[in-house]
Amino acid sequence: MQEEVCPNCSFKTKTRGEEEKKALISRVNRIAGQMNGIAKMIENDRYCDDILIQLSAIDKSIKSLANVILKNHLHTCVVENIQRGNTEVVDEIADLFRRFQ
Repeated sequence: MQEEVCPNCSFKTKTRGEEEKKALISRVNRIAGQMNGIAKMIENDRYCDDILIQLSAIDKSIKSLANVILKNHLHTCVVENIQRGNTEVVDEIADLFRRFQ
């Protein structure tokens, strides 16, 4: 798995295996389903506390997904970049950590 610069784009790409894609997409779809559930709760005038509890669950799901992607990024993209002598990736990681605070 390798991080590459898209030749026709101004952004990097990350090649993922089919298993990894399937697992990540499954988690994203589950989160989208939770969001749709909240929309229905609002439409059905559900109590604020119930909605806030569901929002908290979604927040945890999103953070968990982000942690899975971050862990994979560290073990693949970052390691590969450092092995190639590209230490600029350390600054990218520092920026990512700032965003998670």
